Amino acid sequence: MAKRRIGILTGGGDVPGLNAVIKSVTYRSSENDIEVFGLGRGWEALTHLNLEDPNSRSRYVIPLNRENTRVIDRRGGTVLHTSRTNPAKMQKLPDHLAGKDFPVSVSTKGGIVNKTWDLSGQVLANVSALGIEHLIVIGGDDTLGYAAKLNQLGVKIIAIPKTMDNDVRNTEYCIGFSTAITRATDAIQRQRTTVGSHERIGIFRVFGRDAGFTALYTAYAISIRCVIPEYKINLDKLIQLLMEEKHANPSNYALVVLSEGASWEGYEPHEYGEPDAYGHRKKASVAESLAEEIRRRTGEETIVSDLTYDLRSGDPDFIDKLVALTFGNMAYDALLDGKTGLMSALVEGCFELVPLPDPALGPRKLDVAATYNTERYRPIYANKRGLPVFLTRAS
Repeated sequence: MAKRRIGILTGGGDVPGLNAVIKSVTYRSSENDIEVFGLGRGWEALTHLNLEDPNSRSRYVIPLNRENTRVIDRRGGTVLHTSRTNPAKMQKLPDHLAGKDFPVSVSTKGGIVNKTWDLSGQVLANVSALGIEHLIVIGGDDTLGYAAKLNQLGVKIIAIPKTMDNDVRNTEYCIGFSTAITRATDAIQRQRTTVGSHERIGIFRVFGRDAGFTALYTAYAISIRCVIPEYKINLDKLIQLLMEEKHANPSNYALVVLSEGASWEGYEPHEYGEPDAYGHRKKASVAESLAEEIRRRTGEETIVSDLTYDLRSGDPDFIDKLVALTFGNMAYDALLDGKTGLMSALVEGCFELVPLPDPALGPRKLDVAATYNTERYRPIYANKRGLPVFLTRAS
């Protein structure tokens, strides 16, 4: 009798804790005589895999066992590698699929015609050819959006949320968030000495395209001001607050942390470059824009630090290791029970299985009224009794 076989992949940006999930699923599978195929480079594995080419197979299909996963949880990143591939909107067909018939969409923007292909049929064919009965998908809002589509097409899916933005719906926590806050607070606390020595305003940029969780929780932990995408601040007011704080500080400095998607009245972050597979373009640094406005309006010197990629690098902290291991084991238990269309999650501070998020709803966002002081541009510290440990509820 053929062994049961499952697949596991990581998509989107890497975060610390992914390898702990991969190891826990692999170890549990070995106890039940289930084969695990690691699918390399996220959804790209299932769009680009050419089963007739041994090199393609070795690039995209990695049989996992106790030996080759034994020490992977001791470091960050993902041993399976990752990509931002959207099988439903491929901008270019893999070479071995050129000329084949796939559903195509054509759009025009700025006089330029764009064509994309939906390779979901190829994904289904590869899942079937590999004999994968269940797929564990570790990803953020975009990766899990395609997982929901694949689940509707009949593939058995169990998801695990990961993103340092912490903006996946239906859960209060995503793998990578705690380590990101730990990294951000450490970096900013270290830079107090430099910012203070030079008597400047320190401006820090962190990830958060649509949601301000990373900026807000960093500010919460070290008591500084923050600017989040969910609320357009008044720039004159922010600068006044920073100048007052600077002058009241015996060391004559002030600090502020901004989400990459933060903005103020009359300003939107400039975007540049080609859109990625999910339609996102890179954002110009809002921190640099704020620094220029401060210099122009007050003559004050600033120090700008972009913390973005550093926050997702290195080893996971305790919280991310704990949650990753638990989410991985929950996903595996759900798989053993034959469940599909579910995601490991934290709800009301408890570990739960919840439905896959609806992609049409977009990312989860902060409740500004409950979390952000719009007069002081700081987190709200009052009235936390009865809240889950991470201070917000799943939505």
